[in-house]
Amino acid sequence: MRTFRYEPATSAETAVELLAGEPRAAFLAGGTNLVDLMKLGVETPEVLVDVRRLPLDEVVATESGELRVGAAVTNTDLAVDPLVRSRYPALSQALLAGASTQLRNVATVAGNLLQRTRCSYFQDVGKPCNKRRPGSGCPARTGVHRDLAVLGASSHCVATHPSDMAVALAALDARVTCLSAEGTRTVEVVDLHRLPGDSPERETVLRRGELITCLELPAPVEGARSAYRKVRDRASYAFALASVAADLHVVDGRVRHVRLAFGALAAKPWRARRAEEALLGGEATAAEFEVAVGRELSAAEPLRDNGFKVVLARRLAVAVLTDLAAGQGTTEGSRA
Repeated sequence: MRTFRYEPATSAETAVELLAGEPRAAFLAGGTNLVDLMKLGVETPEVLVDVRRLPLDEVVATESGELRVGAAVTNTDLAVDPLVRSRYPALSQALLAGASTQLRNVATVAGNLLQRTRCSYFQDVGKPCNKRRPGSGCPARTGVHRDLAVLGASSHCVATHPSDMAVALAALDARVTCLSAEGTRTVEVVDLHRLPGDSPERETVLRRGELITCLELPAPVEGARSAYRKVRDRASYAFALASVAADLHVVDGRVRHVRLAFGALAAKPWRARRAEEALLGGEATAAEFEVAVGRELSAAEPLRDNGFKVVLARRLAVAVLTDLAAGQGTTEGSRA
């Protein structure tokens, strides 16, 4: 690991100022992804601005029914929070499906959202990678790509975003508040990450030096149920091959409210807008779910070895929606 300077921030404003004055600086919170990438030589910051000890570690219910989560709240604390378990079970399930207990105890909410792809070409500095070195190429397209993107990819990059939590947040219409030298702004989680296009090195819409300070979840829809489900090669400590987060409300056999998002299929959590539009107002049956999800996944462009992910994601989404419609989609804390 290269030599770097360590700067503990005393406030969010100070952290932003410190980063703005250093062209090769990065925010450090839990460090579960950043430090690994520094050891690999993928990330080479000259200054680390520590934001872990800032007073951003509370989970608070607002008078309007929303839930405000500080950026430094750990994955474990958020997963076991009583309000999260009862009102947003998909979020708790997604967090508990990610990493190991030890990592969840350290990793933060903001760090989880901003973790970088686990594509092996990106993590190996001895190989070309447009995300790491723009213009060098994407060998994954013809190389090892079984775990990589089938939606929203480009000729420049087929990496996937690894976060489980982000998929649940996308389905729950969450948003983040960010602080920069220009002030604060709010960004929807579904808009936070970018598809690769011609510039895969730009992974989010965050500006340089912008710090996520909190996450906000809207009040849950009365009567709706949510769930997150993940398929992976191993039963634990493995990233998803495909995952699904859904929030569904059925009245008299028809879909009154639906939110659906896929994970591990694209460079960002994939909000299934076409499927939602097809489902809303229709019959809540497995057959209708199959048609709607198929419409969403018709945009998929799999590579040589990852076409199975399309079938896997379709079956997974239909199963989750069917279980939710039957009132069996959450094992604890359903909101029905």
